[in-house]
Formats: sequence, C-alpha cells, structure tokens
Amino acid sequence: MSKVAVIMGSTSDLPVMQEAVDILKGFDIEVEVDIVSAHRTPEKMFEFGKKAHERGIAVIIAGAGGAAHLPGMVASLSPLPVIGVPVKSSNSIDGWDSVLSILQMPGGVPVATVALNGAKNAGILAAQIIGSSDKCVLDKVIAYKEGLKVKVIEGAKSINS
Repeated sequence: MSKVAVIMGSTSDLPVMQEAVDILKGFDIEVEVDIVSAHRTPEKMFEFGKKAHERGIAVIIAGAGGAAHLPGMVASLSPLPVIGVPVKSSNSIDGWDSVLSILQMPGGVPVATVALNGAKNAGILAAQIIGSSDKCVLDKVIAYKEGLKVKVIEGAKSINS
C-alpha cells in the first residue's frame, strides 16, 4: 500500500497540517507524520528527502511558514511528487512569504502548491495522485467528489424550500 508523508517545519504547523492527515486517513491511505525543519534539522531533512521513496512513500506533503524552504528543499532531494502547503505563521507577512517561497520554484524542481493553510486540498491531491494507479483509492476519491456534489445540491434545495 502506498503511503503519504506529511511533514512540517515545527509543531506550530500541526493544526493546519492535521487536515491533510485526516482526509488521507478518510481515504484509508497510510500516513507518516513528522517534524522536519529545513533550517533547524537540515541533516534530518536531507536524510528524509533522499530516502522517503525507499520506505514506500508515494507522495510528500510538506507544510511550512515564513520563508517556507522545506517543500522546495525536499523536492530538490526526492524523486517523489511534493505538495507544498504554505502556512500562515506568527512570523509571516500575511502568508505571502510562504506562498511565494513554495510557488516560485526554479525549473526542474517542481512543487505542487495549494492555497495558504490548504492542507485539506493537499491531502485530496495526494489521494488523487495515488488513485491514478490504485483503483481502490480512486473509487474513494470518486465517492468523495460525488458527496461534495450531493452536499451542494441538498444545500440549494434547503434555501429554495
């Protein structure tokens, strides 16, 4: 079974990143969660980035605030798809520093970037990536999206009654 790693720069990012963990568990995808700071534990980050694929990780979701180097640095080290989650942190410039640090990657080092604090979408995107080669996960993603549609239709009915 494919696993997704959800990593972040510090424990203060966990309330945002928990949404990715929760949605992935809802799709029955195994999740590995860790704190991997690009600035405070660079050796751990290098080890993680270089070896994640050897542990069965299929997708990496990396959340970071402020300068937000973690997603790009991990993407530079790993052959796996990396989804970056910019996190609005206490030292952030309204989150724009994080967004742009993750979004503006140089050619050859792609990082898929979701909205500020958009960890839920990162989890859904990771499930869709895994679902492209795992029919069981794909079926769960299809059911999830159908549920979104039903929720909108039911909401429309409730305001037009």
